Amino acid sequence: MTIRDIILVQQRDLEHTLAEPYIERVTSMTGQKSPLIKVIIGPRRAGKSFFAIHHLSRNRNFGYVNFDDERLGDLPDYDEILAAVDSVYGNPKVLLLDEIQNLPKWELFVNRLARMGYDLVITGSNSHLLSSELATHLTGRYLQTTILPFSFREYLRLFPQERTTQEKISAVYQYAQDGGFPEPLAKKFPARDYLATLFDSIVYKDIVRRFHIRSVQGIEDLTRYLLANIATEYSYGSLARITQSKSPMTVRKYLGYLEEAFLFFSLPRFSFKVRDQVAANKKIYCMDTGFVAAKAFRFSENRKKLYENLVAIELFRQQNGTSIFYWKNVQQEEVDFVVQKENRVTVLIQVCADLNDEKTKSREIRALVKASRELHCNNLLILSEQEEKTGETEWFGMRGTIRYVPLWKWLENPDIGDTTGQATGESFPPSPV
Repeated sequence: MTIRDIILVQQRDLEHTLAEPYIERVTSMTGQKSPLIKVIIGPRRAGKSFFAIHHLSRNRNFGYVNFDDERLGDLPDYDEILAAVDSVYGNPKVLLLDEIQNLPKWELFVNRLARMGYDLVITGSNSHLLSSELATHLTGRYLQTTILPFSFREYLRLFPQERTTQEKISAVYQYAQDGGFPEPLAKKFPARDYLATLFDSIVYKDIVRRFHIRSVQGIEDLTRYLLANIATEYSYGSLARITQSKSPMTVRKYLGYLEEAFLFFSLPRFSFKVRDQVAANKKIYCMDTGFVAAKAFRFSENRKKLYENLVAIELFRQQNGTSIFYWKNVQQEEVDFVVQKENRVTVLIQVCADLNDEKTKSREIRALVKASRELHCNNLLILSEQEEKTGETEWFGMRGTIRYVPLWKWLENPDIGDTTGQATGESFPPSPV
């Protein structure tokens, strides 16, 4: 099969994709009309290609190459690809280069195309590989958009009719089980087997094969443990002991690979001292809770952890000049999320499955009030399945006003949390190292 034949087949795939139903994403392409290179990153099968194709197809003729095709990976002359695209698409000046990281020395090819005047949109599924090479070769000449699996807002768009409040409460748990990967949701087939296969494919294709990992069992053990322990603290030493890896450094390297492939992400513990932040345990979250339901070994149906993971994903998605942490004091009292912008903490968030257990409720409130005083933040939020109110609380002279918001309502509109700025007006003291 010639290169032109491959591009022709991919063109048919493109036409088939355009004919399929499309759920409009909340995100827009950064700098769509800019002459800079547009980079779209995110997990495999999260909808990056759909997103780019539908944006470009509205008013522009473009050429398309999918490098997730082994037949294009070992070409000695990349100009053959360009010649085939010109032949099939009629010399387009806009190019969509899909899963570009599979092409050796792709960054040099992209750089040359940019110098030739092409308007480029590129997608990739490895955050570090793309960001490091782009920073080296394309400094200041690209704009980046991150596409993750469907948010809860996008998930609700799958339903033809508006959901009632009770239906939205039920939909949150179903969303936590199904995850947000578009294909099984849009085509309405069971997600579990699909997600289990996808997870394994990412581990082996984007990590084991790419980084030539010999101890496959080690990274398999690590992923199984992490999936069964989402929203849990970890240290590299503890993970090394649990998974019987060679050393904490090996675990750190493996975890870095998993995060670069958008399978997991970590949040640090908040501290005014950067040195303490680096040394403290982190908390692990999965990039899509559907993976947990599909792959976790003996994961108990702990709604609190699933819901906490959903909130972590949404905060990760909404990051725009903000940093996300968790907080813990010496009494081991904990606040699930601390959102910081510049030198202020803008909101403190606790996540509960429900608030019927008075002991649990008291513990969550007590931690919020203590963190509020320490971090100079009066914007206190508790997310649970149903409760909605504003309440005053006091703990040994420490007072606070807490907003109780249903989780579905916050996931549908995270701006309810006002993560940009209800602080007391006090900023942090200078942070010693």
